[in-house]
Amino acid sequence: MNVRSYPFGSVRGLEIDPMYGWLRDNEPLARVKLPYGEEGWLLTRYDDVRIALGDARFSLAEAVVRDTPRMGPQRMGAILTDLDPPEHTRLRRLLAHAFTVRRVEGLRANAARLAGELLDEMEKAGPPADLVTAFAVPLPGLMICELLGVPYDDRDHFQELAAAFMSITALTDEEKMARLGELAGYLAGLADKRRERQEDDLISALVVAQEEGDRLTADELVQLTVLLLGAGYDSTASQIVNSVYALLTFPDQLELLRSRPELMPGAVEELLRWIPPQEVADILPRYALQDVELSGGTVRAGEPVLLAKHAANRDPRKFPDPDRLNVTRDAKGQLSFGYGPHHCIGAQLARMDIQVALTALLARLPGLRLAVPADEVEWRTGMALRGPIALPISW
Repeated sequence: MNVRSYPFGSVRGLEIDPMYGWLRDNEPLARVKLPYGEEGWLLTRYDDVRIALGDARFSLAEAVVRDTPRMGPQRMGAILTDLDPPEHTRLRRLLAHAFTVRRVEGLRANAARLAGELLDEMEKAGPPADLVTAFAVPLPGLMICELLGVPYDDRDHFQELAAAFMSITALTDEEKMARLGELAGYLAGLADKRRERQEDDLISALVVAQEEGDRLTADELVQLTVLLLGAGYDSTASQIVNSVYALLTFPDQLELLRSRPELMPGAVEELLRWIPPQEVADILPRYALQDVELSGGTVRAGEPVLLAKHAANRDPRKFPDPDRLNVTRDAKGQLSFGYGPHHCIGAQLARMDIQVALTALLARLPGLRLAVPADEVEWRTGMALRGPIALPISW
């Protein structure tokens, strides 16, 4: 059996390694070996990935006790993403009491205000500007701080700690675990303050959330809050800047979206489909609880699968002409936020942030353009999420 070393290698910008396309067509169930842990199967076809995401025959909880295929040392203990029903159902239901659509939509006007203030500062400083540091990172960072109720004076330090959450190799193992531990300690302290005096924020809502007398434990509350950072902070910042880069390098799509702003919600779905948020498969492997037949063969009980959602989002069996960015496409069903019981609970917050960010940029900066040639943009390495180190823009 051919076992491939994984990841396959670095690619530039928002490119996808052509090996994914080859495997999708020729070897949709591919054996791979990561730097740590046991071997696993890499899935690249849309239907297979969707089955593994939503089918109860695949377990995340099993990964907690196994030598999982992974990029780095074992993660912190079991969190919401590592659980199966009924434990997962219980925690998700409690979280849903606090993380409501009404709460997220109630933040939209505030997000638009913050976006406007950031653009005011950027315009005042004049072009060129770095979109990453001036806009794409501060906006979702400020939004997650407001959502959680992080005091203003703590926000710079909080965001520095939160950045460790998505690090793979940019920090040493010791540095990463130290920052994650400090982050968990900070959140535990904030939760203690909210137990004494509640405010209109998510931490307070989580403190009081209950279902038939059941409440979150202190440890569960901290772990769920850390989990939300993945959806509400770095991943959203990366998607904002990557979306702008994509639109600026496909000017016909940029002009179409500028002339037809009603396309924005669908365009954000298409950008989520088209942009590969990371170079590697989903960092959370699933384990088959019984033999499962997929399009490429049989996954035996006890074997792990890794899900290349970015490859699945480019599967022509689901999305015709998938390598073309098309803001008029119906991209519903894209898998960037997952599918099934573990569908990202912060998806609506992320969508809202991205919609607000792109709407504000296109409205305020009609001459928006790259300030350097596209091939001179430098991209970060050693992080779970890909994106430019800086994105120089002018207007």
